[in-house]
Amino acid sequence: MHSRWRHFEVGGQSRLAYLEPALANLSPLERAQLKVDLAVTSVLLDAGAGSAWRYQEPETGQEFQRSEGLAIASFHSFAQGLFSSQPDYPWQADAAGLLQLTADQLGQAFQVSTENPLLGLEGRVSLLQKLSHALHQHPQLFGVDGPRPGYLVDYWLRQAPDGHLSAVTILQTLFQGLGDIWPGRVTLAGVNLGDVWPHPQLPNADPGSQLVPFHKLSQWLTYSLLEPLQELGFILTDLEQLTGLAEYRNGGLFIDLGVLIPKLTEATEIAHLPSSPLMVEWRALTVCLLDELATHLRQTLNLSPEALPLANILQGGTWAAGRQIAAEKRPDGRPPIQLASDGTVF
Repeated sequence: MHSRWRHFEVGGQSRLAYLEPALANLSPLERAQLKVDLAVTSVLLDAGAGSAWRYQEPETGQEFQRSEGLAIASFHSFAQGLFSSQPDYPWQADAAGLLQLTADQLGQAFQVSTENPLLGLEGRVSLLQKLSHALHQHPQLFGVDGPRPGYLVDYWLRQAPDGHLSAVTILQTLFQGLGDIWPGRVTLAGVNLGDVWPHPQLPNADPGSQLVPFHKLSQWLTYSLLEPLQELGFILTDLEQLTGLAEYRNGGLFIDLGVLIPKLTEATEIAHLPSSPLMVEWRALTVCLLDELATHLRQTLNLSPEALPLANILQGGTWAAGRQIAAEKRPDGRPPIQLASDGTVF
């Protein structure tokens, strides 16, 4: 399944072995809380890193970049207690620990320097600080004393007393709890919409009619929370209600293989803001084409949506293939269209 946990397994080994000392004496509920803390902080740090940044893992000497590099760097930052306010309990993310995080601390943990620049460092720190405020603003979701993302597990246990939990409920909970952390986004009726962008060619008939929703990081986080919840015993439903992820590996696949052709050649020569019509079009087409491709693959392989869900197609198919074709076409493996990233979008 496509999730942050796959990134923790790169380089031929699973970093989850590092978790075992911390997990050994924990209850199943506490294990799930710890893993949700880890997944939330790691996913929120997962916006585009740029092509220049690298992370060398001290334990293995292996070097990683982009999503895998951000995953490994965030994993070790979590393990070292960077997001915890309690030295005796480093393996957690709590509101006080997130609020006191600085750009210098995160930059040092992520090995950032003038020779090793990371896009959107300040934006990433701001996002985690805003997460701290969100944890306090929603005690029903994150707890009252020392609120943590991991206490979402307790909330979902209350919402699903029979153990059946819908992926839609998970996503809606993330919208409710994390909606205010996204900076400078479109609002509608006073609600921060997050990863939702207007397109000028859509009819401006009703409020919101020109808006295109993606929610890439929120859906990526939902996918990444499924495994810890399954381990706790939840029976997860409605996975088919989630969309494919509108990000540059899936979208790059369709451009690099000629399914999508930019009308203007200069589209591939400059960086585009996430609010630009070209970026909105590219991402919207990516989501639609992922559905078309999923149907084609299932028919070709004679598999049902249950046997070959979209999350598996993303992991072993489009995301992996998008990276491979990008590496073949461009020496640095960058996507065919560049995003002017602030560290808070894909």
